[in-house]
Amino acid sequence: MERDKAGLKGLIEALLFLSGEPLKLASIAKSIDCEKQEARDILDELILDYQEKDGGFVLREIAGSYQFSTNEKYSEILARLFKEKKREQLSRSSLDTLAIIAYKQPITLSEIDDIRGVSSRAMVTSLISKKLVKPVGNKEVPGRPALYGTTKEFLIHFGLNKLTDLPAPVEVKELKFENLDDLIENGQE
Repeated sequence: MERDKAGLKGLIEALLFLSGEPLKLASIAKSIDCEKQEARDILDELILDYQEKDGGFVLREIAGSYQFSTNEKYSEILARLFKEKKREQLSRSSLDTLAIIAYKQPITLSEIDDIRGVSSRAMVTSLISKKLVKPVGNKEVPGRPALYGTTKEFLIHFGLNKLTDLPAPVEVKELKFENLDDLIENGQE
């Protein structure tokens, strides 16, 4: 096996192509027996290569891991061709609850209820079952209520690398519900 930069680049590309799941930088570096920084540099080059090519798929960093995905500009045609089963959509109540948790985490159920003005227990339970939310500890107050936060699956589901990639709350306020529906349908939740 050739260990020059081109050889490592090809090896990383093959590793990512064959993996069905996003791969962490440390795992990639260990798999190809190189330093993390060298692997990161090669991954950055690959990301740019695929962006410049503007082909059928791109390399993305998602939730701190790397994965190939189809180019978004082909999603509508591919969905028709493969009659892809659409991802289960979240109701407005679930999205509302999820947004509160994402922006205010860690947060208790009663704090979510106070913000929404209605009971959110069913929404939180549903989000937990979808692995978008999880208990992250207990608040240090009498009764020690559970604190909730988002999961790695939340980042993957919405195509985010880290929580700071969420739009600013001002941007969310300016988003119209029609636009939100378009984002959800196009897999850009």
